[in-house]
Amino acid sequence: MKKSRKVIITCAITGSVHTPSMSPHLPVTPDEIAQSALDAAQAGAAIVHLHARKPDTGQPTQDPALYAQFLPRIRQESDVVVNITTGGSPVLPIAERMAPALQFKPEVASLNMGSMNFGMYELLERFKEFKHAWERPYLEGSNDLIFRNTFKDIEHILTSCSDNGTRFEIECYDIGHLYTAAHFVDRKLLKPPFLIQSVFGIRGGIGTHPEDVMMMQRTADRLFGDDYIWSVLAAGRKQTPLATMAATMGGNVRVGLEDSLWDGPGELAKSNADQVRRIRRILEDLSLQVATPDDARQTLQLKGRGNVAF
Repeated sequence: MKKSRKVIITCAITGSVHTPSMSPHLPVTPDEIAQSALDAAQAGAAIVHLHARKPDTGQPTQDPALYAQFLPRIRQESDVVVNITTGGSPVLPIAERMAPALQFKPEVASLNMGSMNFGMYELLERFKEFKHAWERPYLEGSNDLIFRNTFKDIEHILTSCSDNGTRFEIECYDIGHLYTAAHFVDRKLLKPPFLIQSVFGIRGGIGTHPEDVMMMQRTADRLFGDDYIWSVLAAGRKQTPLATMAATMGGNVRVGLEDSLWDGPGELAKSNADQVRRIRRILEDLSLQVATPDDARQTLQLKGRGNVAF
């Protein structure tokens, strides 16, 4: 793994797992998403990972018209690296999921490396009341949900975006996803340096034991050698502990309300910026330097903010 003396903090602003009734602090409208992204960048995030939601209900959507309401403001008011999801939501078809990345040509787009069970239904044990009619069925239905990311789907996203200069946050929810990424490297559809985002704690993917983290890193080291940059995200209460562990192992970190609504036991995080500030304090207490957006661009060999389409 390429070792960087500066740790890249990615902040995932809103995602598609949590629903608006779970936290009043979850960004929903374009203005809320833009402001939250800007605040996270000000707090120390070098990259913001973006989804969109329907402003009236908070339902996940990949409508490019909604992205167009917050992307230009983020670019105008910050030099933060913008990462647009192609995962979108597990219930959306691939054409909808990839539409914003295809249209806006960001510096980075996320790309899931395999189909998987994607269970969100356990959130119903904690949250009982919902403001919007879509929320409960969305969560309940995930006990019979396959998040589709076939070889054909992955190839389609890679080849469709190949002329845009977009690099990928390669999201790996299990060991097999690392081997899928290596398969596309062998096919020359992925080119180094690879940003490998190891995802821990999603029901259907790898767990959150420290041995899981070490195994993911060892496997990536063996498959990609010095050609990859490693980052870690963990769902829920394991967000900060595993991010801290990854940083001590030479990796980079992702936080944000997409991955965890919490800022401590029973305490909702009031903003994405709060989570960025928390992990930044930890990194600096470990005598690690935090990467700026331009540091991230250099490390990941990105095309630059002047070459996007928003």
